[in-house]
Order: sequence, then structure tokens, then C-alpha cells
Amino acid sequence: MSKLQLSIAVGNYDRIRPLVDGEIQIEGVDPVFMLQDPEEIFFRAFRHADFDICELSLSSYSVKTAAGTSPYIAVPVFPSRAFRHSSIYVRTDRGINRPEDLKGKRIGVPEYQLTANVWVRLFLEEEYGVKPSDVTWVRGGYEDPTRVEKIMLNLPSDVRLENAPEGKTISSLLADGEIDAVIGPRAPSCFDPGHPQVKYLFDDPHQAAADWYARTKLFPIMHTLGVRKTLAESHPWLPGALTKAFEKSKALALARLSDTAATKVTLPFVEDHLRAARKLMGTDFWSYGFSANEHAINRFLDRHFAEGLSSRRLEARELFHPATLESFAI
Repeated sequence: MSKLQLSIAVGNYDRIRPLVDGEIQIEGVDPVFMLQDPEEIFFRAFRHADFDICELSLSSYSVKTAAGTSPYIAVPVFPSRAFRHSSIYVRTDRGINRPEDLKGKRIGVPEYQLTANVWVRLFLEEEYGVKPSDVTWVRGGYEDPTRVEKIMLNLPSDVRLENAPEGKTISSLLADGEIDAVIGPRAPSCFDPGHPQVKYLFDDPHQAAADWYARTKLFPIMHTLGVRKTLAESHPWLPGALTKAFEKSKALALARLSDTAATKVTLPFVEDHLRAARKLMGTDFWSYGFSANEHAINRFLDRHFAEGLSSRRLEARELFHPATLESFAI
């Protein structure tokens, strides 16, 4: 039997490289990898279903799954996870010294329904009492004013969502003081050069996230891996083969990261960060698989439905191909 030649669009992560470099094989598949930024992958996946297999925004995928319109079915592989306490950028001249001070402010977002923003709104409300209806949301591209929301939204009536003025970006609005804050997965361009009036909301986002994890045991899932439904139906072995291969690839990347004889990434003290992550979160801190992540997925889906983003409260199992919900044991 000849192997399936399939397109696979993912980010260029260390946990993916063993697959891209051919060190780990996907059983029955001759992959054509396309390493792209998430924004390009998601736009092409949800507008045109361009890829056979691809990284998917957890939020956009949940919207589509609830509506019954997703061309993809996911496997419990999570190429991107991130704590999002570093995703809130504020003006220093608006009296925003703590999360509660965001009430009544104008906050820019590249898209309202982005996964990162769902997680941020979750902890802002649960930890600090800041509800989505407490602020005015201004939607626009970070650096390109033509960026649009990929998914049609039906938000609660008390949520105020405006479009950025024509020709304006949310980065420029923040730099010019026309909005008070930005929430999103990337830093606005005015932040990195050190704009004198733009800073993180949390003075120490790392510590704030670690404290939150210690209380909640939540390591936010950003992206999952989708396979075109028609492929999964024609080749029922494929979802399991993908899950197995991506797990092996991640394990190899972590083994290399643990080898301190020669640092594998261009960052000093990486071994200290790895040790601290394992002390806080356990050895398998970046877990794949359904059972290990059911808690985080359910918390996300609760929030997603409460915000009016998904049309019904999804069951966690609905997101994933049935063959990937359990695995064999010896």
C-alpha cells in the first residue's frame, strides 16, 4: 500500500521538528509540511479548508464544531499552550494599576474570539471580577487595519464591541492613547521598543501565572490539531497515527531540552526554567491526550459557551475523533 501524501500546516516549534526533519514518521503518511504562522493557518483553514491536517485555534474550532460546520475533526495534540498573564498591555497614564482598574476602559483586541482572549477573560472575571460587559472592546488588526474576525459572532447584548476607526490599528491606537489597553496573543508593536507609556498589566506576569496555576491547575490550551473529516472517514487509522507520531516528536524534543551538555535553544538558563516548570507542573507538563486535559478543556468550553461564542455547550469528547479518546496499554 502506498503512503498517503498529505499537507500538514503547523508552526515551527521544537516539539514539531523531529517530524519535519523526518526523524519521527507518521505511519502510512508521506507528509508535506508547511511551517506557517498561526494567523495564516487559521485563516486558510477556516475560510477555505486548505490543508489535510493543520493546527487549529481551539476557540475557532469550538465555534465551528458547535455549529456543525467544521471541516476538521481534532486529535488531542496541543501544539501551542501558553499562560496569558503576559497578554495584557496597558497605558501607564490611565490609572490601571491592577486588573480591577480595567473596568470602564476601552480595550483593543485583534479578534474578540481568539483563544488567548477567552482564557484572559476567564481569569479576569474569576479572579478579579472584571466581566466582558465591564469594558468596551475595540476590534482591529495589530498592524494591518484590514484584518477581520474569521468567525461570525453572536455576542450577549451587554457586550460592547466596536470596530477600530478606518485605517487605524490597535497597536497605533494604544501608542496614541486612543484606547487604554490591548489584550492578545502577540505584543503590540509599540511595546517591544519600550514605549514609555505602555507596559504589562502584571508587573511580573510569570509569577502571576505560576500562582494562578498553583490554584487552578490550568495550563491554557491554545491550539489543537485537526484532520480533514473526509480523510478521517476514509482512513480511520489516521487520527490514531497522528496522535502517536506527534506524541513521539514532543517526547524527543523534551529529551533534547533536558540534555544540558549543550543547550539546544538560544536562551541562557533554559535548564533552570525546565526544572522550575517540572517542579510546579509535573514531569509531563505539556501533556497531550484526552484524559490528562479534560479538566482544562471543560473549563474552556464552559467559558466559551458562557460568552456566547459557541452556540451550545459542547461536550469535551465532541472535539476529538473517537479513536483518539483512549489508547492501548500493555
